[in-house]
Amino acid sequence: MSGNDQAVTAAVLVIGDEVLSGRTKDRNIGYIAEYLTAIGIDVREARVVPDVAGEIAEAVNALRARFAYVFTTGGIGPTHDDITADSIAQAFGIGIDVDPRAVAMMKARYSEADLTPARLRMARIPEGASLIENAVSGAPGFRVENVIVMAGVPKIMQAMLDAVAPTLEGGKPMLSQTRSGPIKEGDIAEALGTLQQRYPDTMMGSYPGYGDKGFHTSIVVRARDETLLAEAIGEVEKLIASAQAGR
Repeated sequence: MSGNDQAVTAAVLVIGDEVLSGRTKDRNIGYIAEYLTAIGIDVREARVVPDVAGEIAEAVNALRARFAYVFTTGGIGPTHDDITADSIAQAFGIGIDVDPRAVAMMKARYSEADLTPARLRMARIPEGASLIENAVSGAPGFRVENVIVMAGVPKIMQAMLDAVAPTLEGGKPMLSQTRSGPIKEGDIAEALGTLQQRYPDTMMGSYPGYGDKGFHTSIVVRARDETLLAEAIGEVEKLIASAQAGR
């Protein structure tokens, strides 16, 4: 992965009826967002779509036109409702078939007898795609242009993300600092809004809480420039001190 000073953006597309029904709780969006932020890629959107080919293809086409990368999770397993690979082929208007490269990867994990028609579904790869190694269970993910297709099982997805990360073009990593104080969010809301306007190249957020000692608020400031971040954090510290003094 090489860096540049421009923001590199991404979207995450979670695929699966089981997520929308609540039977499965998504654990991938947050992991992917944190992982990509650390290598200078900003996740700007996340969607969840059902196991419907047309809806998957429509979402992929919408997102890949807007963002540098689209990361999909789910729907590349061995069962009849695992239709992500076919949907990606549909989105790009390309063919799909069992890929000998994928079969070779799977043979490292499965005997010839265990490569059933169901398991071979996991070797169906759209034409022209590059493969993403799966160090956990063998069946690969794949990439078509800027769309990166990974498993939904968190451990497998994480292994695939590790495998594909060196090929990604990241931007300048986002830096972050937090300051907290025993104040109510409403006491600093207006001043924080004014401060955000003074520092438009930062992102400021306030997060209230309540504990044994009463109300407290944490203010998080994010920026790509270390000097700018330090300056903005200094102003946040003054803001918190002023709010405490005024109580």
